[in-house]
Amino acid sequence: MIISNYFLDNDDLKEHFDSLTQWKEIIDSYEEGFADFAEYSKSGTETLALAPGNYEDALEFYRSTLESAGDISGKELSQVAKPMDEEGLRYDAGKVHFPKAMVDLVEKIKSAGLLPYAIHRHYGGLGLPSVVQSMLSEIVSRADGSFAITLGCMNLAETVERFGTEEMIQEIVPKMAEGSLCGAMALTEPNYGSDLPNLQTKAVKDEKGVWRITGTKRFITHACGFDTVPSIILTLARTGSPTSGARGLSFFLVRSEDIHVASIEKKMGLHCSPTCEVVFENSPGILIGEEGKGLVKYSMAMMNQARLNIAAQAMGIASAGYFEAKKYASERVQFGKTIDRIPAVRKMLERMEREVAAMRCILYEASRAVDLYRWTEERGRMNGKSEKEIKAIESFKTWEKLATLLTPLSKYYITELANQVAYDALQIHGGSGYTEDYDVARIYRDVRITNIYEGTTQLQTVACIGGIVSGMTDKGILRDYFRKEMSGFSVSRDLEDLFSKFEAVVQEFTGIETSELRDELAFEVVESCARFLNSLLLERSIGRAKVERRESRKNLASAYLLDSSAIIEANLTRIRGKKKIQVPVPV
Repeated sequence: MIISNYFLDNDDLKEHFDSLTQWKEIIDSYEEGFADFAEYSKSGTETLALAPGNYEDALEFYRSTLESAGDISGKELSQVAKPMDEEGLRYDAGKVHFPKAMVDLVEKIKSAGLLPYAIHRHYGGLGLPSVVQSMLSEIVSRADGSFAITLGCMNLAETVERFGTEEMIQEIVPKMAEGSLCGAMALTEPNYGSDLPNLQTKAVKDEKGVWRITGTKRFITHACGFDTVPSIILTLARTGSPTSGARGLSFFLVRSEDIHVASIEKKMGLHCSPTCEVVFENSPGILIGEEGKGLVKYSMAMMNQARLNIAAQAMGIASAGYFEAKKYASERVQFGKTIDRIPAVRKMLERMEREVAAMRCILYEASRAVDLYRWTEERGRMNGKSEKEIKAIESFKTWEKLATLLTPLSKYYITELANQVAYDALQIHGGSGYTEDYDVARIYRDVRITNIYEGTTQLQTVACIGGIVSGMTDKGILRDYFRKEMSGFSVSRDLEDLFSKFEAVVQEFTGIETSELRDELAFEVVESCARFLNSLLLERSIGRAKVERRESRKNLASAYLLDSSAIIEANLTRIRGKKKIQVPVPV
């Protein structure tokens, strides 16, 4: 793979950091008047030593973190990703063994102080906003998607931070921050993949009042821990009757030493990410939060962040595909010239470039939405506000709803388009790309899971459609968001026309009478929403970009909008055509 700093060599990513991201609103939300710095100045609490005291310090801290991650990712991780993938994992009698190069790199990340990037600084973490976390995940995933998953699992503290008792938080989260504890999510069962309301792993209290969990979970990443580091497994189990549905499920914390890893999956890609089948046999568990709210509150909150993490992973893998294809095309000579000068190949590279740019826009916009509501909630809770008081804050309600929509929307869009980018990257490599001699083969294999796990594209469509339809009513929150964002810059006539086409798509969809046809055509609406949103975000970025880059961003935005216009028009035609077919012919 390309050897470089994976932050500094990515002009579009740097553009987002330097110019496109509105840092003041994010820093205001996250740092809350630089409260951590004030606390450190007063108390000298060591974990708050890195807390910034002003906007410039905050940005410098974020940038230095990304540059350090870019250096390790692009100069070290990227160079061992292929041999690690070839070596893979070894399973032996319940124990999973990792490549030594992978273990060494985790230690290097830890030594560099980068490991706890998603953990609050009060507990020994770096304390980074979601936008910066997404940037960092993209950088690492460009080098190796498996390694990025490992780092993500070692940062899986959000659920405990948000919903655990103070005793639980103090016992677990600092250990995750120091790298002596890994995390895992145990939701899926062999017979119940996405059908979580019907899962059957059960939890009962013994005579001493200890919850005991029995059942089998499948596809559980890092349930085995990492190397010598054990895991805490966030486990969804039934405390109600077998037929009690979602309301009968509760959330538990189970230690990896109290379960048995029966096997690991032999997968098409992500060969260094352990996907475990886990057996619980009266395993002791600690209840997180309230009984009966495991799925409806805690698991859903955890999955939303997980979906954003997968979007960032797919973003990074797509970036790898684009950069590797661009490099190969600039060096491969055919017919007396490098193939990037052949119109058909140039067309592919240009499409890849604008899709990667659009993916990055929607990823960071979803991350922005998370930043503008999550920290209001967490800071409010830390300051003693009740849940009712927090939910009464108008900005919290607005951004919570937008984040709930933009998270599955970005997960669907980025993972689907990342697969297309990887496909094109392999195609540009020709027959060589189909061999394991080039990294593009691994990129192609690794990206394929991203639009499947943490909820397939079809499930993301279900998660999005209600928010889009209700959000586009006259006083809907999505319509209001679009109009507010469009009022902040000089909107082109083409973008206004595109909005009208999207409105027509939603209007035609809401006129469908049968639920079966609505389910069938929901994707067309969700795709149209994503295409319009990305067109808006790309056009918005023109005025925010550095002067010398505005013309290139304008051309990119115009080309993307043209693609989007064709796609939305096709979706409108498809919806209208399907409605006509469904109308009964008079006898």
